[in-house]
Amino acid sequence: MKPSETWQEIKEEETTISNLYKSYAMLLAAIPQVAQFIANSIIGYPVRGVNFRVRTNIGRTLGFSIAFYILFLVSLYVISLITNALAPRFNSTKNITNAFKLIVFSLTPGWIASILFIFPSLSPLVILGGIYWIYLLYLGLPLMMETPKKKSFGYVIIIALVTLLISFVINAIVSAIFNPWIT
Repeated sequence: MKPSETWQEIKEEETTISNLYKSYAMLLAAIPQVAQFIANSIIGYPVRGVNFRVRTNIGRTLGFSIAFYILFLVSLYVISLITNALAPRFNSTKNITNAFKLIVFSLTPGWIASILFIFPSLSPLVILGGIYWIYLLYLGLPLMMETPKKKSFGYVIIIALVTLLISFVINAIVSAIFNPWIT
């Protein structure tokens, strides 16, 4: 609720990337996959004009969810590496741990909002978590990476595009292997 103050606390917190994975990212990054699994395989999606729901193949959806989850956890580190590598271009300070903190903690609202995937009619609201993710990234850059305010907007755009691109690539790869819509 107080992101600027929270970023200062996060920056001062002594931790490691490994600890952040174990105590934070692994739990929260599971929320979207569990919610989508429940929505797609158990609840299903209503079909307009008929009185039934379409559900995906449980085995394939489970495989998709697990594979996506694992690859997304790996991508958190990759996104952090890219964020850290880009730091000098935006007059920022390189620090891989702070870059990882920035990525993981800014993604939190999207992960929490993704619980709405369980309710197909509410799932479009997950976009609000994504918008807040970008806002938190913007607020966190000056503290976590010591980015000058005038350079923050461009840095946020690049990080957001990299994150979305990696997510789309992961989704495409996992979908090609575990297409959950095939029964």
